[in-house]
Amino acid sequence: MKLNLRSVVLPPVLAIAFAALLCGLALLVSGANPLTAFGTMVAEVGEGTAAVDIINGGATYYLIALAVAIGFQMKLFNIGVEGQYRIAAVVAMIVGGAVTLPPGLHALVIMLVAIVAGALYAAIPALLKAYRGVSEVISTIMLNAISLGIVAFLLKPEMFGVLRANSLTTGELPESAHVPGISFGAAGTVFGLGLLSVVAGVGYWVLMNRTRFGFELRASGESATAATAGGVNAKRMIIAAMLLSGAVAGLTALPELLGRDHTFTQNFPQGYGFSGIAIALLGRNHAGGIAFGALLWAFLDRSALALDNIGVPKEIVTIMQGAIVLSVVVAYEIVRRMQLAAEQRKVGQQLGTTSPPDDAAAGGKDQPAATSAGGGAA
Repeated sequence: MKLNLRSVVLPPVLAIAFAALLCGLALLVSGANPLTAFGTMVAEVGEGTAAVDIINGGATYYLIALAVAIGFQMKLFNIGVEGQYRIAAVVAMIVGGAVTLPPGLHALVIMLVAIVAGALYAAIPALLKAYRGVSEVISTIMLNAISLGIVAFLLKPEMFGVLRANSLTTGELPESAHVPGISFGAAGTVFGLGLLSVVAGVGYWVLMNRTRFGFELRASGESATAATAGGVNAKRMIIAAMLLSGAVAGLTALPELLGRDHTFTQNFPQGYGFSGIAIALLGRNHAGGIAFGALLWAFLDRSALALDNIGVPKEIVTIMQGAIVLSVVVAYEIVRRMQLAAEQRKVGQQLGTTSPPDDAAAGGKDQPAATSAGGGAA
């Protein structure tokens, strides 16, 4: 249990500590005081709506990181979550603005459309991987670029775009599609669909650890040949994993769109998918670890604004995020080797304590037999 706890907790702690040290050195070189900068970052949590903003940002990051983690469980690198969530968001907003439904049902239809759109866009690299052996890394990177063109095309005024304040949008959603949040007064409002992240996290953990599908998914990722020998259809699992990953990615933008913006614009934030990859790596595909990573990422994003206010370059946060991603991979490998060495020492100690008594016992049994044999010869 101690080794397992160490292997889970220690790598992220080491990665964050190394990133903080690296950023501290960068701040010193730039002439800033690292203690003042880090103190400002922590103090920002208690200012204004910062805490609520971190929760809302963490919920969005959590969904996209879960989508990445599903692919990682199958040893699939679904970089395409960036394009999948954007395609899902714009299609869901177009459909949501075109229909009129009762409150609650309207938001549910939008969520279903986003799930289907994300899954269908992920089906392209899934089929290419399963039946043509095309690397999902290459195909999803290309599809990310294609998604930008598709979104721009759909937002053209002659298609579904509406020009508002010099920005192309999908148009305002009717009030029946709005999802109310949880208000904390002056501290801000938590997105109502932020609870979707909690549901998704619980579902992810149950699926991966308590179902046959989750076992087959992980087994196929470890060894497709062994899984096939055990009766698992590896191609089917590739397609299922990618579709599920795309479906979850499709939900990423909905907390913001249904809870605050109520429209998709050409200026909608980008980069959630790439942040999700880093968060999934930091959390090592564990539901709890990903939650920690998502909140950490949201905290760093928010603290960048505070640093800018005191004259410290906000790019220091980007340096810290990049350092965390790089160092967490190294930290996991170091801890893995430490754990392996500890297990080897433990086995060696057990062999060292059990072998002599066994030899003595064997010698004790052989000696009377030899004496008896000698006496018989005499």
